[in-house]
Order: sequence, then C-alpha cells, then structure tokens
Amino acid sequence: MIQFQFFPRSVGINPQIQQVVSCFFAVEAQITSSKNNLVSNDVLQLLKPHFEKIGFFVESGKKGTQKIKVPVLFGLGNKVDKYFNADAVSQDGTIVIEIEAGRAVQNYQFLKDIFQAAMMHGVEYLVLAVRNKYRHEDFKQVYAFLETMYIA
Repeated sequence: MIQFQFFPRSVGINPQIQQVVSCFFAVEAQITSSKNNLVSNDVLQLLKPHFEKIGFFVESGKKGTQKIKVPVLFGLGNKVDKYFNADAVSQDGTIVIEIEAGRAVQNYQFLKDIFQAAMMHGVEYLVLAVRNKYRHEDFKQVYAFLETMYIA
C-alpha cells in the first residue's frame, strides 16, 4: 500500500508532485514492501521510465557519469565547487527524488537526504520514498520525525 504525506500539511500538493506520486502508484504491485524485498536501486529502475516520462533526469547507474549531480556551492567563474547526488531531479531543478530501502531509518539516511536537498541550489521540494516496513515501521518513523520538525 502506497502511503504519502506532503509537508507542511497546511499546503496541498501541486500538479508536478502529484505526477511523481502517480509514478509510484503505477508500479505499486512491483514495489509493495509487504510482498517485495527490493533494494532502492531496483525500485528506482522500476520507476525510471515513469519519472522520465514526466520530465525527470534519473540516475542510470553508480558510475560518476551515470549519477545526477545537483550543485550546492559555486566558486570562481561560477564553477561548481560542491554537489550532491540525487536519484532523480526535475528538468527545472526544483524537485529532487530520493528512494531509500532498508537503511532509510536504520542508518538515518533520510536525515542525510533532507539535509542534502536543503543545501541543493534551486531545489524547492524533496520527494523522499521509504519502505512502509523494513525491520520496523519505517514510514511511520520518518512521518513522525517530519511531523515533529514542521510542528516545532
């Protein structure tokens, strides 16, 4: 079962984010964590054609040239001094997608994803996909953390 929540909760999702959410529903049977035990790269590969169809650049592998590099810091001559990798990014650079599997909560990868997206130049939205259950209730734990962050 696909669950999602947009933060802050006082704002509804825009049409571009709705398209991203629809991509997950398109592959729901293949990625549902109660029936499948996929790693994040496998989930990303299933989603890749759907993301590309709606205008996203998607990581095609783990080699440097296959990664999606999003600028963070610029130096002399406007040369990118620092960048972070993303699983996917919208053509206009405002939406970053990160897909996490087992280590999302266990290794606090979701916190790193939030920090990196916050530092990326021009990024307005982070779509952070985590399993409903890995060893624990991953989605619920990430949801509770974000709820606390936005309420506080």
